[in-house]
Amino acid sequence: MEVRKCIIIISIIMLLITLFSMQYSISYASTFSGDVIGGADDFIKDGTDSKISSENIKKLSDNIYNILLIIGVVIATIVGAILGIQFITGSVEQKSKIKESLIPYFVGCVVIFGAFGIWKLAVILLGSLN
Repeated sequence: MEVRKCIIIISIIMLLITLFSMQYSISYASTFSGDVIGGADDFIKDGTDSKISSENIKKLSDNIYNILLIIGVVIATIVGAILGIQFITGSVEQKSKIKESLIPYFVGCVVIFGAFGIWKLAVILLGSLN
């Protein structure tokens, strides 16, 4: 019975807090309306002037492509060199473990360079649509 009374009291307190906060809410919309409308008008004016050109997007895409491709090649080369050195210097058991890890390495290389190939193909095909 006491839990029920506590729930009722808490509900009444929450209701009163909600009512009092609604009564004394202050709106600043009238002071900011000029700034907001002016800012919106400026945004629309700036949007009509096309500052983003397809040439800039192509340059950005090429730069990102080249940077990521270089990183992919460097990582693949380093991992391949480490696996090769471990294969050369390892024992028979280590060589079998390295052979098992070569499969994910080759799959990873195919995925990475396949993704770059698809990216470049998409850029070329979509670039020809302009």
